[in-house]
Amino acid sequence: MTIEKIQPASLFKRNVGGHVLYSHVVVASGEKLVFISGQLARDQNGDIVGPGDMRAQIRQVGENLKNALEAAGATLHDLVKTTTFVTDIDEFFKHVDVRHDYLGVGLPASTTVEVRRLSHPSLLVEIEAIALLKT
Repeated sequence: MTIEKIQPASLFKRNVGGHVLYSHVVVASGEKLVFISGQLARDQNGDIVGPGDMRAQIRQVGENLKNALEAAGATLHDLVKTTTFVTDIDEFFKHVDVRHDYLGVGLPASTTVEVRRLSHPSLLVEIEAIALLKT
């Protein structure tokens, strides 16, 4: 299994607070793909973590992604693509250091979209992911 991350010189690298936020291109080859459903800021009991606190919610979502990947035998290093939905993109970009703690490990290809609302009014961020499992 190989994962190659490419930052073409001809494309702008999004950098916030000294952190490159994603890889423009990820070339993955291997036998097993892992698809992780959108993870929300809910703890193991289903309680919302950090209502109104984007930083706390990004951290909880990161932990949930990590746990979901581990259940499939993968790690954050195996991420190849994430899609992030946020209710306030300006607030989200104030906390890229927390995002980078999780997604910066794998620096996957990434898309971030501002949405009007998630599945509960207290939820501010949701991340779905694809990883390539080592075979």
